[in-house]
Amino acid sequence: MTLVTIDSNAAEPPYEQVRRQIADSAAKGTLKAGHKLPPVRQLAADLGLAVNTVAKAYRALETDGVIETHGRGGTLIATRKIGDAQAEDAAATYVRIARRQGLSIDEATRLVEQHWG
Repeated sequence: MTLVTIDSNAAEPPYEQVRRQIADSAAKGTLKAGHKLPPVRQLAADLGLAVNTVAKAYRALETDGVIETHGRGGTLIATRKIGDAQAEDAAATYVRIARRQGLSIDEATRLVEQHWG
């Protein structure tokens, strides 16, 4: 499995391509909790990117709780904390409002995606 591919013609910056693809794979379960990611230097070399570009993506992923860094133990896909009460409440409220407004699930999802980044 290819972890990440970079489209050099895309408007999206390379670090964001790395961040988004890893986050999406973790969210979909393609990359399971505990999966060990390559070291920053290795992934940068594999993708032909600067080390700082991959490091920036990993920092953003760590801030978002998608990955955990364990020093010499490596960088792993984090265990998701399902059931966070505040997030559950916010999601339920959003769904109620979206339904009241007559939005389809696709329209509601598109709105979330627009505000995610």
